[in-house]
Amino acid sequence: PVVDDIGKVLSEGIFYGRFRVNTFKWDWKEENSDRKDNWAIGVGGSFLYKTAEYRGFSGLVGIYTSQSPIHMDSDDVGFLKAGKDTTSRLSVKTTGDWGINVLAQSYLQYRFSKTFVRVGRQIFESFLTKSNDTKMIPNTFEGYTLTSKNIPNTTVKLAYLTSQKLRDHTTFHDVITFKDADETKWANNDDSAIIKSITYQKLEDAGMDVDHALVVLEAINKSIKNLKLMANYTAVPDVVSSAIIEGAYTLNFGKFKFIPSARYMQQFDGLDGKLGDVANLKTNTTGYSDPTSLDSYLYAVKLDVNTPYVWKFRFGYSKVADEADIIAPWRGAPTGGYTRAMGQYNWYANTKTYMVRVDYDFGKAGLVPGLTGMVRYAIQDFDDNKPGVQADSNV
Repeated sequence: PVVDDIGKVLSEGIFYGRFRVNTFKWDWKEENSDRKDNWAIGVGGSFLYKTAEYRGFSGLVGIYTSQSPIHMDSDDVGFLKAGKDTTSRLSVKTTGDWGINVLAQSYLQYRFSKTFVRVGRQIFESFLTKSNDTKMIPNTFEGYTLTSKNIPNTTVKLAYLTSQKLRDHTTFHDVITFKDADETKWANNDDSAIIKSITYQKLEDAGMDVDHALVVLEAINKSIKNLKLMANYTAVPDVVSSAIIEGAYTLNFGKFKFIPSARYMQQFDGLDGKLGDVANLKTNTTGYSDPTSLDSYLYAVKLDVNTPYVWKFRFGYSKVADEADIIAPWRGAPTGGYTRAMGQYNWYANTKTYMVRVDYDFGKAGLVPGLTGMVRYAIQDFDDNKPGVQADSNV
């Protein structure tokens, strides 16, 4: 709400939140020293307070919690797979505490017309930065952001993000460096899509800045009828940057809609070989054309078919250049919406993916109002000559 009395900023504010439960069980066909059957339970949720707006100013505070009333042995926490985001592995390792309590959002906002400026801890959604709020606690950032819709048919987003808190972390940390020492494992950016060769220690040894910021510029335009265009630039200065363009056009044929889309992403190296081999996410650069460079690109295309009946269809294809893997540790998926399925990382170098998706509307079918279902099948063709990437798979 908007108030004209500063004394009502707090009294007219809004409390809201939600209760969540997430459970996971991972059953490997074969266990070994690197993988073990694992399970996790998260119980908790969020409690947020948003003040009323006075002369454009407002604020928000968000507290999140995830508790594990029953759990695996603490010594096995490193084997957690999909369920790792219900707890903090670092906390379990260092203190034995399986619970997370964190102030994930806390920001001041100023609004003028259709432009919003935020300072502090916040969710920031862009092509490569996502809250990824599918489990217990969202991925959030500290920094400064601007989102504006003042330009007709256009959304502009700008961000200078000084730190990040991944979903399973209790503190904010650097946006790009990985800490590989045993005593600090899982302390910094340990996202699965991080380049593990870009470590805090290596940057220190190379005399480079270890306190990085993430810079984002994005524009989405719908000025032309039926056409949606997006351009994005995301960078960690002096380390890596990416430029993305995307377009989607809607073709109407009676009650049917055909929506072809295309995406191109170019990744630029900023290290100039200062850290040695960095081209592979997992540090194994065997088979890579230039192991010391992060230069790379990917493209993806898809066709969505929306019918007036109970069915919708999607056909997608993506291809990553035979150069470096794509860096995306900020929870935005470079192939998301095109070929990514079930949490898979299909942006390793020289990877091709084919995907088909079918949606079914139980409400339109007269079965269950408000219920929809989706099935998708992806064929992931990884490079067999690169031992640092996973084997071919069908998902």
